[in-house]
Amino acid sequence: MNTLKQGEAVPNFTAKDEQGNTISLSDFKGKKLVVFFYPKASTPGCTLEACNLRDNYKELQGQGYELLGVSADSAKKQSNFKNKYEFPFPLLADEEKTVIDAFGVWGPKKFMGREYDGIHRKTFIIDENGVVERVIDKVKTKDHAAQILG
Repeated sequence: MNTLKQGEAVPNFTAKDEQGNTISLSDFKGKKLVVFFYPKASTPGCTLEACNLRDNYKELQGQGYELLGVSADSAKKQSNFKNKYEFPFPLLADEEKTVIDAFGVWGPKKFMGREYDGIHRKTFIIDENGVVERVIDKVKTKDHAAQILG
């Protein structure tokens, strides 16, 4: 797993969001961007994390941040997740793992003694020039916005 690090440029990516809109890194040029990767839509930890970001969205925007959620779920699953919890930010349905691989967040994981490959819950804070400003490796799902704003 070759995860992007602080100071590295984010490779330009293009993927579809939950509504089938094409979203690229270049859409956010000149803006600060928070890209948060989560393992699976509508699971407890991912729901807590995304809802915390939703509840603090105005504050994050007030600090100049745009948000983008990413998982390998289908557009339909992402759409259901977004609609159910009324997320004000796009969720990328990265089924081909284009964005996931660009950021290097796919790799071996352990859960309840079982090892498998999956998405690591990580958040990348990207500056106005597309460079990684900070990586949050240990995401606190209940208090994630505070980690970003901190």
